[in-house]
This record gives sequence, C-alpha cells and structure tokens, in this order.
Amino acid sequence: MQKELDWVPVSSALLVTGAMALCFASLLSPTGGDSSDSFTIVEQHDGRWLAVAVIYFIASVTLTLGLPSVLSLFDRKGRRLGTTSAVVLSVGFIGTAGFAMLLVFFRALVITGSVVNKGLDDVTHDAGLSIFLYGWIAAFYVGELLLGIALLMARTTPRWIPLVLLGHVLFLPVQNFLPELVGKSTVLLLAVGFAGIAIEAVARDNGRPRF
Repeated sequence: MQKELDWVPVSSALLVTGAMALCFASLLSPTGGDSSDSFTIVEQHDGRWLAVAVIYFIASVTLTLGLPSVLSLFDRKGRRLGTTSAVVLSVGFIGTAGFAMLLVFFRALVITGSVVNKGLDDVTHDAGLSIFLYGWIAAFYVGELLLGIALLMARTTPRWIPLVLLGHVLFLPVQNFLPELVGKSTVLLLAVGFAGIAIEAVARDNGRPRF
C-alpha cells in the first residue's frame, strides 16, 4: 500500500519558495519616482520588467499553497486569530498575482504605443485601480501583523519569528523615507520570518522539539 503523502513538508517548502520569490522580485523591481519614470523603465528594461511580473506570479501561487503549513502551528492558543490571519494573507497573496498581471498589461500598453505619459497619469489616478492596489497592500500587511500576534499568543515558535514579522510591518510607515536599497531590503525580514515558520512546521510535524 502506498504511503500517504505528508503535506506539511511540501507546504512548508512552497512557503519558503514563495517568500524567496517575493523577496527576489521586490529587490529586482526597477523603481521610479512617477509614472513618467515607470514609462521610461519599461522601455529601457522590458525583459527585466517581464521577469519581475513572472516571479511575482510564482510567489503568489507558492505562498498561497504554503499557508496550510502556517495553520499547522496553531493547536489551541491563537488558533482563531491564526486562521483569520491566514484568510487575510490569502487575499494579499492572491492579489500579488493580480499585481503581476497588471505589470504585464502595463508593459503591453507601453511597448505597443497604446499609452503615453499623459494617458498613463490618468490611468494611475483611477479610483478603481487605487482601491485594488491599496487593498492588496493592506491585506498583505494586516495579515502579516495578525500572524505575528497569533504566533506570540500560540507560543509554538521561537519568539524571534513573530518579532521579525512584526518588525517588517513596522517598517512600512518609514519605508519611503529610507534609501532605496535599504527600503527594498526590508522584505528580507518577511523572507526570514516565513523561512522560520516553515522550519518549525516541519520540525513539529516530525515530532521534534522546538529549535
């Protein structure tokens, strides 16, 4: 009889893969001060822009599939808040796929000459687009905040893991005031926190004590 697949290591591996992909995409993303800069970046770094979109999409899929490993850390304490955080994070993760598709669509508009700087300004100030973007960002950070608090309540991981996640959230208000490289590098906190969660989930699944 074939042995049943242990889903926790698989989900944990996907969580780490997604976190690394998100980190890589964030660091690789070309940035500009306004829509005119973005227009120029797409024209000059077409391949890089497309690669970032693909990596964001991969991050979205793998992070979503990695959520079950996060839920495995909640037995009793913090279970309700942990489940809520997973639901909110799933919105943020799925929204990342939408953002990736938005990048691809924007690239197509630029390289086909379907939009110019003036039209691009009008698009970026559209209320519907702004609601989607800010809603996606809010879901991501609120979900991470709730997860950090839930892990502190559950005490099923070393304390540094939720503290790293909360530290990443706390950097959000000051991120735009930091040098560009430093601001981008704060995503490493998210990657380290999710890697710690994945390691702990696998360790608990194997019946080993906490590291």
